[in-house]
Amino acid sequence: MPATGAEPVTVTVARRVAPGREADFEEWSAGLTATVSTFPGYLGAGMPRPGHLGEPWHVVFRFDSPAHLAGWESSPERRSVLDAGEELVHSTDVHRISGLETWFALPGRTAPAPPRWKMFVVSAAGIYLLNVLLALAYGWSVAHWALPARTAAVSVPVTALMTWLVMPRAARLPQNWLYAPDRRI
Repeated sequence: MPATGAEPVTVTVARRVAPGREADFEEWSAGLTATVSTFPGYLGAGMPRPGHLGEPWHVVFRFDSPAHLAGWESSPERRSVLDAGEELVHSTDVHRISGLETWFALPGRTAPAPPRWKMFVVSAAGIYLLNVLLALAYGWSVAHWALPARTAAVSVPVTALMTWLVMPRAARLPQNWLYAPDRRI
């Protein structure tokens, strides 16, 4: 069971596979996934094939808490499997996301989260609009409440709506902009 208040952690790993060893890598990766799946807090993994030969293979896995992820990462089982596959991999890049970044995880997408400034723009717009709507809906009825109660009457519904209703849609609608590569001239 995750620690109270712990948020899930998604880890993306990009591995450049030794040329000609792709089939061996897939077999090794399946064994790695089988091993990690036995650890507490494991929520799932995926590994889409790269689009072109020589591109990195992306593996995505998720744990229910940073503590459970740390248990896997410090385990002798993990070390053993990684050592066994060392000759198959030329380089590895790891990226972890949790908290706000998980709002921007799209199903079937293994790319890292968008830049923080873009996440801020989309999140701020959603939070602002929800605050305005809630103020119009019932703000007048809680105006005489004490500040902590008024704050809770707005922040709890805003957080719930952002998590389960707004952000799953808001991350999809502008995805061409959110996930677009930087175009610096």
